[in-house]
Amino acid sequence: MTPPWLRLLRPQQWLKNGLLFVPLLAAHRLQDAAAWRAAALAFVGFSLVASAAYVLNDLLDVTADREHPQKRHRPLASGAVAVRHALALAVAAVLAAAGICAIALPPMFAAWLALYALVAVGYSVALKRAVLIDVVVLAALYSLRLLAGGAATAVEVSFWLMVFSGFIFLSLALLKRYAELRIAQGEGRSASFGRAYGVDDLGLLLAAGIASGFQAVLVLALYTQSDAVRALYGAANRVGLVCPIVLLWVLRMWLLAHRGRIPDDPLAFAVRDRGSFVLVALAVLVLVAAV
Repeated sequence: MTPPWLRLLRPQQWLKNGLLFVPLLAAHRLQDAAAWRAAALAFVGFSLVASAAYVLNDLLDVTADREHPQKRHRPLASGAVAVRHALALAVAAVLAAAGICAIALPPMFAAWLALYALVAVGYSVALKRAVLIDVVVLAALYSLRLLAGGAATAVEVSFWLMVFSGFIFLSLALLKRYAELRIAQGEGRSASFGRAYGVDDLGLLLAAGIASGFQAVLVLALYTQSDAVRALYGAANRVGLVCPIVLLWVLRMWLLAHRGRIPDDPLAFAVRDRGSFVLVALAVLVLVAAV
């Protein structure tokens, strides 16, 4: 059984920090051992700071979490971890991350990580209760991981990647709020737990989320016709086959959320979802065939 202090750090969420490796993969720097070492260290540092942010978020949300059907089992909400121990754990994680940055990573990575921490704290303290601003901030937190990964590995993050990530992560952030509202609706509530959305907003969130996902696919389609793709892929015409795969994944995620199959965090669901694994594997096969 996982110790409560480890559950408090949410190590399952560290998978999101795999985005730090995306700039390296997108640039096809597969044989750059030094860059991969830097990305691995950046992953550890980012995960520590992200865990500290999750601890702070749980501290601020403890009252609302105790009323939530799933979140009431979190270590702080259930009383499995004392507040003073949670604070000490968060401080230790931040100090360890600062040490990694100071010893082994470029200053620009530390700057992006500090900005991530600042935005994450702002989100936990106030922004998560601001309608629509909260989902934009959530999407930005994902995109900051890409910029941090590029800084750690000395890879320039392209405009295409940033625009695509902005739309796809906005879609997922909206899906998260939609799924939370579906849970609240199932509990007979008229509003989400600790958020500023009501069940009357379900239709708007659904429409905006699907539209954002479609925009991401459109940006991806335009990218496949760019000079950058022709420079990276020998059979550039095949890269466009990724577009219907991404479109199918977006539609499938929203369909499952609409049916109440996604509890709250769409990425946490996706890493356990067999259908998502199949679609990601197909996308990877297409890109390998296009090299």
